[in-house]
Amino acid sequence: MYRLASLAVAAAIGVGAFIAASSADAMTMQDCSAKYKAAQAANSLNGMKWNDFRKAQCGADTAAATPAKPAAATPAKPPATDEPTTTNTENAAEPAPTKAVAPKGVVFPTKVDAKYASETPGKGRMHTCLDQYNADKASNSLNGLTWIKKGGGYYSICNSKLKS
Repeated sequence: MYRLASLAVAAAIGVGAFIAASSADAMTMQDCSAKYKAAQAANSLNGMKWNDFRKAQCGADTAAATPAKPAAATPAKPPATDEPTTTNTENAAEPAPTKAVAPKGVVFPTKVDAKYASETPGKGRMHTCLDQYNADKASNSLNGLTWIKKGGGYYSICNSKLKS
């Protein structure tokens, strides 16, 4: 009974595969996988591995087969503007400086350290702030301020001070 059922399944998949192969669309990976599993269950692979089976039974282009569901139409490109978008930040305004206030006793650098002059301005500010943060941390004078914090941590405040 089991053999008869598995042969019926294999025959149904074979007919379905024949119909799919005769259509203009390439066989999807799901269809090919189902066909491979049916052949595996029917012991008709004769030692053939997945890649060999796929190339022989599912077509040479199955590796790049179309997905089971058709792809959605690509959205039309928005007209080129000078306004910043999520993908184009070239003309975006600088973010507003933080309004966070540092706790008393925290020391911030007044200018970018000379050893970071060869770096980009943003990296130079970051490394200068990091050096001072580590010095403040070693002397235990941060008073609860962390490097990054919602609403303005040490880096945000330090970066704002160095920019101005």
